[in-house]
Amino acid sequence: MWFKNLQIYRLTAPWTMTSEQLEASLASQTFSAGTSVEMQTQGWTSPRENGMLVHAVNRQLLLELATEKKLLPATVVNQVSKARAAELEEQQGFKPGKKQMKEIKEQVTDELLPRAFSIRRSTRVWIDPVNGWLVVDAASPAKADEVFKLLLKSLEQLPFASLRTERSPLSAMTDWLAADEAPGGFTVDQDTELRATGEGKATVRYVRHTLEAEDVRRHIAGGKQCTRLAMTWSDRVSFVLTESLAIKRVAPLDVLKENTDSMARDDNERFDNDFMLMTGELAKMIADLVQALGGEEQQKKAA
Repeated sequence: MWFKNLQIYRLTAPWTMTSEQLEASLASQTFSAGTSVEMQTQGWTSPRENGMLVHAVNRQLLLELATEKKLLPATVVNQVSKARAAELEEQQGFKPGKKQMKEIKEQVTDELLPRAFSIRRSTRVWIDPVNGWLVVDAASPAKADEVFKLLLKSLEQLPFASLRTERSPLSAMTDWLAADEAPGGFTVDQDTELRATGEGKATVRYVRHTLEAEDVRRHIAGGKQCTRLAMTWSDRVSFVLTESLAIKRVAPLDVLKENTDSMARDDNERFDNDFMLMTGELAKMIADLVQALGGEEQQKKAA
């Protein structure tokens, strides 16, 4: 059950809620399937399908946001609306105006929604009260924002902030490649992206390709900076670091998988073992990565 992507946030105050208190707070926003005329519905659901909205193991908390969205392509709405407008033009002798077209599209949307297919996706959230992290398994900040909107509806307060480091990932990754040396505890893998800062934003990508130091330095000397870099932490977890400090393509390596599969007696125990392993390893990895980026950014005091 490892998270594939990490959008990382810092809890800015000690987490004091128990899992029972958090469960009670989330209950008001429990997921329920949408009606036939709702384009999208969201709510909290059970990470383990046991009715509990909070899964707690070893002081680590796991939540899951469910999103159900109707698939109604704009091209379909426009096509039906165009045909409806042609019929109306024939009846009234002139083309529908902007207001009429808007009303036609709204009517067509209402008619088609009950017949539209629905897709459901889940977004998992890890709250680490011990180390002060809040991590969303999402490929983009927009998906993480959906989580925070519902969290803020569910909780009276949620003190958090985006993770910021003293060195930007863009600058640090570029320096690591230029020096052909990864920070302590990390190795550089074979995927990277270098992008120019000029108007054309010329981009060079290496995919499963050995990074030749001289080639990379030539691109950097030509004004390109590293925007994505595949790395491995402590020979245990591989990932891709991005310029926005998002971590993607997270994958545990064999040394970790071997430690858990043979120990579990059933699916529930296997899930909990995986969750404890993931949270323990990723908390250490995040701490080491923050250190490699110069530590967390210190708030400048007002003069």
